[in-house]
Amino acid sequence: MRRRSLLIAAPAGLLALAGCGDDDSGKDGSGDSSSASSSPSSGAAPAPKIVDGPLPKITDGERFGEKPTVAKGEGDPSKDLAVETLIVGTGATVAENDYVQAHYLGQVWDTAKVFDNSYDRKAPLLIQLAQGSIIDGWRYALQGKKAGSRVMTAVPPTWGYGEQGNEQAGIGGDDTLVFVIDVQNTFNAKSSAKGEKAGSGAADLPQVGTGTDGKAPSIDIPETDAPTKLVAEYVLEGDGDEVGESDTVLVQYKGVLWDTGKEFDSTYERGQLTSFSLQQVVKGWAQGLTGKKVGSRVVIVIPPKLGYGDNPPSGSGIKKDSTLVFSVDILAKM
Repeated sequence: MRRRSLLIAAPAGLLALAGCGDDDSGKDGSGDSSSASSSPSSGAAPAPKIVDGPLPKITDGERFGEKPTVAKGEGDPSKDLAVETLIVGTGATVAENDYVQAHYLGQVWDTAKVFDNSYDRKAPLLIQLAQGSIIDGWRYALQGKKAGSRVMTAVPPTWGYGEQGNEQAGIGGDDTLVFVIDVQNTFNAKSSAKGEKAGSGAADLPQVGTGTDGKAPSIDIPETDAPTKLVAEYVLEGDGDEVGESDTVLVQYKGVLWDTGKEFDSTYERGQLTSFSLQQVVKGWAQGLTGKKVGSRVVIVIPPKLGYGDNPPSGSGIKKDSTLVFSVDILAKM
């Protein structure tokens, strides 16, 4: 099981439907394992005052993307949220409720004990910067920063784990936490795939729009019988890493019915991206996205046996034995 660190809230939409028609959904347990940086269950604290320091020194690994070594904090930490941008990026600006992809290291101020880091896992974190999904210290420290930035922050208990701390991680209720965060990318409801056009596709398959302005692409269904086997083809082919069968992905998507072309689900309509493990969704999604590259738009045609078959989710608008058509933008993976 891949170790998860910051709490990822359950996504809306597709995952609410994913359990039906797929006996293998949810077996990876990715929703169960949170660790030292998980958001505490208590209510949100008032917005902190943000100050420049004090902050400990980085003694090794000073470049963006390198695992840092951070000295023990000197003296007493601030009771406010200390934040410093060590490297200023030039990418998109992070905003509240964005999904952020980042490498990070976290340690305790007084002892320099490292309780969590993503560098050793060689997989950046993908997390929504939203209340209840991440500790408040991260929410406030990263807002307004640009992708490509290295941010250092010292988080007092008020905006970390409160008086209860995190016993599993060895964090006490009075511990100030120090994080070094390399913000690789940020995504919001207007994000789109940015790959190269892969051609118009076969005439007997749905034609999907190629616009990358954050708006929902058109999906035109041909006047032919639906295919009986899974179809998964590039509309836009990205140049990122290939998606593995157990990866968690961040996507924009739109789903329509083959028979009528009627839309039944869409992140564009909700104005909210979705993140999920490929082991949590219907088999057609899992098989269709495995091996595809991050940054791509993929059209997936899912026959009933790999979708919901004769047991569609109640209230979904999907009839029994429906063939489903999705346009999926793969924005990131972890």
